[in-house]
Amino acid sequence: MAYTRGSCRLRLLLQRAGMRQAELARRTGYSRHQISNWVNDREKMSFDAAATVAFTLDCHMEELYEFHEG
Repeated sequence: MAYTRGSCRLRLLLQRAGMRQAELARRTGYSRHQISNWVNDREKMSFDAAATVAFTLDCHMEELYEFHEG
C-alpha cells in the first residue's frame, strides 16, 4: 500500500517542544521564512530538511507529517 504526505505537523511539534519557529531556524540553519513555509503547508520538507528538523525536535521523521493511504 502506498502512502502520501498530508498536512505538516510542525506547528504542533514546535508547541510540544516549547520552541518557536525562530529558534528552530537558528538551530537548523534554515531561514525563518523557510520554517514558516513548512509550518503553513506552502512547501514540503526535503528528506534532508526533515531529518535535520526531526533530530532537532527529538522526534521521528514520520511525525512531521500526517500520512494517508492511497
